[in-house]
Amino acid sequence: MTPSNSDLPRAHFVEQTQGLELLSSAIIMVDNSLTVCYINPAAENLFAVGNRQALGRALLHLLGEATGIKAALDSALAHNWSYTGQNVVIRRPQQTALHLDCTVTPVELTPARLLLEFRPIDAQLRVAREERLIEQQQANRELIRNLAHEIKNPLGGIRGSAQLLERELDDPEWREYTQVIIAEADRLQDLMNRLLNSHRMMHPMVLNIHDVLERVSRLVQAEFPDVKVKRDYDVSLPQLTADREQLIQSVLNIARNAAQAMDGKGEIALRTRAARQVTLAKRRHKLALELQVIDNGPGIPDDIRDKIFYPLVSGREGGSGLGLSIAQSFVEQHQGTIDLESVPGRTCFTIMLPLTQPNPG
Repeated sequence: MTPSNSDLPRAHFVEQTQGLELLSSAIIMVDNSLTVCYINPAAENLFAVGNRQALGRALLHLLGEATGIKAALDSALAHNWSYTGQNVVIRRPQQTALHLDCTVTPVELTPARLLLEFRPIDAQLRVAREERLIEQQQANRELIRNLAHEIKNPLGGIRGSAQLLERELDDPEWREYTQVIIAEADRLQDLMNRLLNSHRMMHPMVLNIHDVLERVSRLVQAEFPDVKVKRDYDVSLPQLTADREQLIQSVLNIARNAAQAMDGKGEIALRTRAARQVTLAKRRHKLALELQVIDNGPGIPDDIRDKIFYPLVSGREGGSGLGLSIAQSFVEQHQGTIDLESVPGRTCFTIMLPLTQPNPG
């Protein structure tokens, strides 16, 4: 069937914009009335809006309060010139303010008249910071594992000697001391095993992430009956290839820490969403899983926030400081990332895991 004359410009427009789909920069194209006629996946992810929601809507409705950008767009249309704005602040209701660099370029691609490219100004700084933190944490974990290896052998000797000594003692009161030595040696042995097993071999399988979260929910509610667990799932997410036990342990460690921080009373939300055009472990992925564990507890103290994933760092008296470190190790083994935002009343751990094979480069 031969396309009509009215279909030809649209087909040409679609063909010309195909190359923008895989860009990491957020791209939006608008017509003469500043109505959105194209948005790429990176822009959907940046502005948390779907393609169907954005197309045909006014650009300023999508951007909210964008300092100075309306005048710049009007000028670009009137004079057919480019515009570059640095640190453009976009504020939308009930969402975090975005600080972006914005480039506006006139185009002749009916119906589009302007192409807008947005880049988060802190993206490179954030990536560099994450890489530096990961390197530090890996070095710390390696040091801890080496120490654990060195501690295990003399620990076994101490326990064995205490058992032999106990057999030679007739007085029950003296045996109580050897029992303390044996119990403490077992506790340290368990701690060493947990440190050494955080990099055990993976056993990947195809799974539904919501089955994992339902398992975590049951375990949390069994241990903390006064904690309310809310679910906010995107049921359209595809299946994930991952180690089921490692994912359960990772999310459970985060949720258990949250419940303990709230003294066993409060609310934990388990939330899943799809994220598009995401860079994880220096690789670009078309689609990724965004898994969030959100609690309404007191928040993480400022003095340990940057070190919260380090081994043996804990904000709770009596805590081992291993739960979050092990969670991060498991997530990294899945080529994912784990991030944290915390203020009093809201702490959010965000786990990002790839759902697709990485794009070249």
